[in-house]
Amino acid sequence: MSIHKPGNIMADSIRKTVEALCLPQSYEKVFYRDRHEVPMPSVRLLGEVMELVRAILFPGYFGNSDLNPRNMEYYTGAAVDKLVTLLSEQIKSGFCVNCFLEEVSYCEDCHKKAHTCIEQFIISLPAIRQQLATDVEAAFYGDPAAKSKNETIFCYPSIKALTSYRTAHRLYELGIPLIPRILTEMAHSETGIDIHPGAQIGDYFFIDHGTGTVIGETAIIGKNVRLYQGVTLGAVSFPADDNGNPIKGIPRHPIVEDDVIIYAGATILGRVTIGKGSEIGGNVWITSDVPPHTHVVQRQPKKIFVKSTY
Repeated sequence: MSIHKPGNIMADSIRKTVEALCLPQSYEKVFYRDRHEVPMPSVRLLGEVMELVRAILFPGYFGNSDLNPRNMEYYTGAAVDKLVTLLSEQIKSGFCVNCFLEEVSYCEDCHKKAHTCIEQFIISLPAIRQQLATDVEAAFYGDPAAKSKNETIFCYPSIKALTSYRTAHRLYELGIPLIPRILTEMAHSETGIDIHPGAQIGDYFFIDHGTGTVIGETAIIGKNVRLYQGVTLGAVSFPADDNGNPIKGIPRHPIVEDDVIIYAGATILGRVTIGKGSEIGGNVWITSDVPPHTHVVQRQPKKIFVKSTY
């Protein structure tokens, strides 16, 4: 009679599990083969990248708290230098993941593209800061609960999500694969605000509360637009190719013109246009164009009176 000790049973289970996980048919669809001796992008390092970006774009708020006009150039220079080192390697990794060259130990083309992109991105930092400054103003003046601009920078999920989005959008414009989406999904997990890096968003943008807001890849949003929590700028069903796969890259999300307010829970789907100065009420469902300066609200239900039997 054999006696099985708990430790032996566990060891046997682990061995069988490892064997199953190492079967080619188990991992072939989810296994990344590194052809270029370049590591995959790192979520941990991209987190450090965003910490540096926030410290550079909001000096004194994040990073070194001893920053002042006398030492600004020194600390900013050091932060930008570190950002170049970290982000350029992540950009190169993003290119290499999408590179289909085989039997190449080092992809010089990916290295050159990463070098060009990081230079163009660094040049863009002042413009990104300028846009974020308008977003801070929109948050402060758009929310009566905001006591100061300091509060919006430190506390508001909208500003955190937009910092990641505006950073990622510039990288997206430069044609960098994977990295922009990782950055916005990291912000999504932290704030509950889901903005695709391909979306185009104008100045003075504010998402009040923010949780559950979704903005799709081809959405275009004008200036001075305010959204509330739970707003969806999404897509309806879109055409498929001959193989039944969805056709990618076509415009399929809404256009929201300047000075629009969209209240909580509204769902706007498809390539429709919400005209300038319109207000969209909470929990409405829109799949057609809305003319400028239009108020869209749900029809009010009739009052129901319940007569007591007592």
